[in-house]
Amino acid sequence: MATATKKKKLVVLTGAGISAESGLRTFRDSDGLWEGYEVTKVATPGAWAANPQLVLDFYNMRRRDVCKAEPNAAHVGLAELEKDFDVHIITQNIDDLHERAGSTRVLHLHGEIFKMRSEMDESLIYDIREDMRLGQMADDGAQLRPHIVWFEEPVPMIQEAIPLVRSADVFVIVGTSLAVYPAAGLVDFARSMVPKFIVDKKIPYTSSIPNLEAIERPASQGVQELRGKLGDLGFF
Repeated sequence: MATATKKKKLVVLTGAGISAESGLRTFRDSDGLWEGYEVTKVATPGAWAANPQLVLDFYNMRRRDVCKAEPNAAHVGLAELEKDFDVHIITQNIDDLHERAGSTRVLHLHGEIFKMRSEMDESLIYDIREDMRLGQMADDGAQLRPHIVWFEEPVPMIQEAIPLVRSADVFVIVGTSLAVYPAAGLVDFARSMVPKFIVDKKIPYTSSIPNLEAIERPASQGVQELRGKLGDLGFF
């Protein structure tokens, strides 16, 4: 095992495909519908303004689904890489499956389903395990909303993700179509000479990315294959 001071930094960008294997569906596979809902009706600031109860109902349902889901072999495999690498997960997913699998450094680009925040002050964030409801107020007296980055909103955590990707010794993409920005643009910040891997059951267009190897498999199988390829490169 590599010593802590010599561990290479492995930065992993994960998306919907890794959580899908735990039974968490997303709009990615369903023609713009997200578990039967149009994205514009449940995941935009306009949706919140027009029908906050519907938005809360939707995220309450998603929170229950995440509570019932379990990490899969891909989540566990990435967590186990911490034995040999300084692993940093950047995830587009709002679930906590990476953390439950054992990953200790997880950056959530798009928010977290088990948190809520003031609709007025983004810094007032609270944990939530039960259903949210209208009339729940933050300390500033404003209605609490899901701590989720909705479509049409800025992604503040991207500013923390960019230097992580720039500093990576190895950059890996797992289960993302590279279609949602700004997350999809993170690959452009990886240094050209570092090894890069993309794991997905359907590889998106990536021919312009240097030093990239595609592993066209579902996330759980692909992460297992990834470990072997990292070994072939002499990282173990």
